[in-house]
Amino acid sequence: MNSSGNELFMTRANNYITESQRKALGAVRIPARAIVFAKVGAAVFKERKRILAQDSCIDNNMAAFIVDERQLDVRFAHHLLTAFTMSDLVAVGALPSLNGGQLRSIPMLVPTELSDQRRIAAALTDADDLIDTLDALIDKKQAIRQGMMQQLLTGRTRLPGHTAEWQSRRLGELLAYEQPGRYLVSSTDYNGTGTPVLTAGKTFLLGHTAERHGIFRNLPVIIFDDFTTASKFVDFPFKAKSSAMKMLSARPGVNLRYIFERMQLIDFAAVDHKRRWIAEFSKIEVRVPEQDEQDEIAAVLVAAESEVAGLEKRVMKARAIKTGMMQQLLAGRSPLPVEAAS
Repeated sequence: MNSSGNELFMTRANNYITESQRKALGAVRIPARAIVFAKVGAAVFKERKRILAQDSCIDNNMAAFIVDERQLDVRFAHHLLTAFTMSDLVAVGALPSLNGGQLRSIPMLVPTELSDQRRIAAALTDADDLIDTLDALIDKKQAIRQGMMQQLLTGRTRLPGHTAEWQSRRLGELLAYEQPGRYLVSSTDYNGTGTPVLTAGKTFLLGHTAERHGIFRNLPVIIFDDFTTASKFVDFPFKAKSSAMKMLSARPGVNLRYIFERMQLIDFAAVDHKRRWIAEFSKIEVRVPEQDEQDEIAAVLVAAESEVAGLEKRVMKARAIKTGMMQQLLAGRSPLPVEAAS
């Protein structure tokens, strides 16, 4: 079920047997259009359900629902099962598992008419297709942006009008740093709203105590974590909890966003370091253009990032709409309008 192309219909497998081998093994032949899923082990919690595109055999860790298509549309049944969390039925024990009694007890609210089932399934499938299309477009745009970064940030491709030679500079020459004191805020100060508190693993919010602790200024900055070597571009007021997090700001003649993007191409893990920005990481050399070219390259990459972010918002909205549709249609609360006769 992990294989690319098997996200809905199981169209291919890693292993095949002949009919004579199947009979010799005593393996059950599961008919095409059955819905298969994991019934044993951690895979149960992945909640993957697939429709067989051809007759198949399954191992003992899987189970199948064979759909009587005289009464139930298989795509409608798949949507129903997708909406149902099977792992909620898992028997308590050392090895997660589902048994036949539990699987047969799953409730299914089904319209009597197959035509109604098919119309609901078609509406939900259209929503899935839109989400898949947007996901594929996001992947394509991200790949294009990554290619742009590799070309523009290394000087392999130059923007029109720029011919000046690039210079090799150390990160420490390009960026000034500020190191916060250790544990500027404690967990007792966290609130549901207010100023974000940035840590290596999670972002908290600091409420009415923000004024007492003060807020870092000189925005934007790059947050660089010595422990993880991860970096983030931050243009909003914040507090940093760990002294391992460096606040990196641009020195004169440097576009901070350009340097941030260039840092994404550096393999910091390959640097022999002691988790100290000033001792090791600041000595890393990169080739950089004049500031006007930095500005233009940064603007191109930010525009590409904004395009991806816009698509991600559309996907989130499409997923929310589909979830609402499933809650309404699969529970019979909001039937689809009947199409007018032509």
